[in-house]
Amino acid sequence: MSTIPRSGTPATSSVFVDGEISFWYREIGLPARRPALPGDLEVDVALVVGGCTALWTAYYLKQAQPDLRIAVLEKEFAGFGASGRNGGRLSAEPPGRMRRYARTHGREAAVALQREMFSSVDEVVRVAAEEGIEADIRKDGLLHVAINAAQERRLRERLPVLRAEGWGEDDLVELDRDRLAERVRIAGARSALWSPHCARIQPAKLVRGLADAVERMGVTVHEGTEVTEIRPRRAVTTHGTVRATYVIRALEGFTAGLRGHRRVWLPMNSSMIVTEPLPAPVWEEIGRRGAELVGDEAHSYCRIQRTADGRIAIGGRGVPYRFGSRVDRRGETRAVARRQVQAILRQLFPATEGVAIDHTWSGALGVPRDWCATVHLDERTGPGWAGGCVGHGVTSANLAGRTLRDLIPRRRTGLTRLPWVGRTVRGWEPEPLRRLGVRGLCAAHRAADRHEDSGLERTSVIARVADAVSGR
Repeated sequence: MSTIPRSGTPATSSVFVDGEISFWYREIGLPARRPALPGDLEVDVALVVGGCTALWTAYYLKQAQPDLRIAVLEKEFAGFGASGRNGGRLSAEPPGRMRRYARTHGREAAVALQREMFSSVDEVVRVAAEEGIEADIRKDGLLHVAINAAQERRLRERLPVLRAEGWGEDDLVELDRDRLAERVRIAGARSALWSPHCARIQPAKLVRGLADAVERMGVTVHEGTEVTEIRPRRAVTTHGTVRATYVIRALEGFTAGLRGHRRVWLPMNSSMIVTEPLPAPVWEEIGRRGAELVGDEAHSYCRIQRTADGRIAIGGRGVPYRFGSRVDRRGETRAVARRQVQAILRQLFPATEGVAIDHTWSGALGVPRDWCATVHLDERTGPGWAGGCVGHGVTSANLAGRTLRDLIPRRRTGLTRLPWVGRTVRGWEPEPLRRLGVRGLCAAHRAADRHEDSGLERTSVIARVADAVSGR
């Protein structure tokens, strides 16, 4: 039985909860289900499934052409997947490896993509305000923190590369140990880079507010409607067949469950924990007064936010992959993943020793074989897709939605010329190679982090080899 109430009534219990979608839904309550597809349907655009990418696409398409018939098809409820489970980071991190985009399309195209990511952060903030979506948004930026000598060297070596990719002096600011401590005190921190292009969000509030907004515009959202197969100009569901001029796949980590898509994108699991509200003396010791998002430079990275009600939410890799590209249904987290993420919390913020963990959950990211996001539309046969954002999906979803808004009516704009448009890549290896490869990569990254924590002055050879072999 669910411990989280429905119909927008937040839970007040302080009992530890595992899974149940995410803590973000524990705050606001699970939504009442919208009606399922009543039978066969014909529309102009069908969007599979009800996450931020599909909802942003519907929003901008309906805004540009109000007479379009648009249907969103969702197996559970809008915001059930990564859109309602992520770490709450609305950031301008690139949706993939910028150097790869530059190699195929040139430096100017890669820089244009980066600048559009900057703009997308502000666009999400703008639309949320305009639509009255209260999502605890606060734009205080993002800190990339180096915890040891190898991380600090890697951070410094990466800075000129980022400059070449479009990060100007105002987009990325170097902070030494003392200047970092003025923002937040992190045990062992040596230096950091700060970017203003990031905002804290409450993900479930954002995606649910966006779903309500597109409904007000006339978009139909069918929940409890599983799409089992996508064919040219049709989506086959458990409740009927939807015929559409364009069918857009936006399943991210759930892509492997679609017939014929087992090896397209790999579902990479990420785990989150959230503490109880921290007492004032603990926050005083941590020294954090703003709402900057924090990430370290470890290979098995972490991401951290201060929630609106004074908790720490922190996420990491956890148990990375399940055999056969299986995914959990309600965010259950294995104990080993919870221990790993909790150990990072205690290491970075010793003042949290003794602070209770209130909730833990997991979600799956959609990872393409080359780790680069893409937006694609086949104008001849109708199918399209967007995603593969590898942990930077909140902002990328908005940019993908605006790009599809231009691709679907065949408008040629600066967005449709971005280097992630039309990018295709081979699928992942069959099992058991897929599982062995992913688990080997994550094991190598953890080993590399241990070596670097022990005093290594440069990036571990283990990590370099693992990244080269995996294509990461």
